[in-house]
Amino acid sequence: MKRTELRDHIFKMVFEMEFNGTEEMPAQAELYLGQIEDAKEKDLEYIGTKAAKIREKLGEIDKLLNDTSKGWKTTRMNKVDLGILRLAVYEIKWDEDVPAGVAINEAVELAKRYSSDDGPSFINGVLAKLVNP
Repeated sequence: MKRTELRDHIFKMVFEMEFNGTEEMPAQAELYLGQIEDAKEKDLEYIGTKAAKIREKLGEIDKLLNDTSKGWKTTRMNKVDLGILRLAVYEIKWDEDVPAGVAINEAVELAKRYSSDDGPSFINGVLAKLVNP
């Protein structure tokens, strides 16, 4: 799978975190990963591992988002946008394999596919402010 496709699946797992408790997520992750057709074992491992790492850092990620997005706390954000932002913030702050510019661009592309018309510009603005305070 290409990185964009992997990121799409990771986003969907991060989005699920908003609706499932911490104790339910391992089972939910297993169900989700089992539904991905034609995925290689290394792809499934990458998706599952990265989603788990994001889950571990949710508190730190949400604090960064709340500090960066004035007037838009994570509790008020559209859940799709929040999932996209959480993935992007993780990639910017903790994933050394993903340059910040790529993380932002990919987040905007996810927003174009899954968010409202205002989603891409909102996500771009929040992430740009995070990278260039």
